[in-house]
Amino acid sequence: MKDFFSRIKAKVLVGVLVLLAAMMAYAGANNRLTTAPQEVIGLLLTPLQRAAAGVKNSADSLADRYTRIDEILEENEQLREENNALEQKLLEYDRLKAENDAFKSLMEIEETKPEYSYLQAFVIGRDGLEQFGGFTIDKGTMQGVKTGDAVVSENNYLVGVIVEANLTSSKVLSVLSPSFNAAGVISRTRENGILTGSTDYAFDGKCIFTNLSRDTLATSGDAVITTGLGEVYPPDIAIGTVEELVPEASGKTTTAVIAPGDEIDKVRQVFVITEWSNTVPEQ
Repeated sequence: MKDFFSRIKAKVLVGVLVLLAAMMAYAGANNRLTTAPQEVIGLLLTPLQRAAAGVKNSADSLADRYTRIDEILEENEQLREENNALEQKLLEYDRLKAENDAFKSLMEIEETKPEYSYLQAFVIGRDGLEQFGGFTIDKGTMQGVKTGDAVVSENNYLVGVIVEANLTSSKVLSVLSPSFNAAGVISRTRENGILTGSTDYAFDGKCIFTNLSRDTLATSGDAVITTGLGEVYPPDIAIGTVEELVPEASGKTTTAVIAPGDEIDKVRQVFVITEWSNTVPEQ
């Protein structure tokens, strides 16, 4: 094995000597003998120089890339900060717009019922397990809300009543709940009844008006309003309209299915009636 490697080394050495001799001969024939050593060295070093230049260029390119990455990261951070600032401005704009719209709605409602005191509030929570549309508002006892206060939509339709008043928030029982009860009247026929919720119609966003006579004169499209009886709800607050009439199984009374003036699950802004006159108008 050692002889084998020795022979290979000898062959390589002979090859190098032959190459050098040939280069020297070529240089002598072309009168470049004095520069032959430099040319030989240059010939041998050229591949090494190219390799070194390649390594340097690669290193420079890699350094440029890292520098560019730092610049991109810095730009991304700046853009992120600018985006956050814009989002905050949009949120502030939305808040101011909502408050402005609420103020306009409040003025319109107060013009129709100047004898009532209203407190504007926003819906801030809904219980997903609450099938009757109850919700929470952002006003409480600190703002003058109390249990039993009527709650109307921005279009002045009755949507519920305060059942729990905390310091800064309150829970509203909606007109769709079977626990809700309000004395009402068919506006056109002046027939009295009780507005309440029903498990049969709550899923469709409807409530019912009970205790109508069997031969009621009410028809689809008639408006239903509060009477103020019992001094729980103010009088003349719109509730909704009759959608259909359903005779009771006993045949003695009729129930009217009522479509509330505003869809309870879409209400986002409400007004709490905190004060009102106890004088009930003649029916």
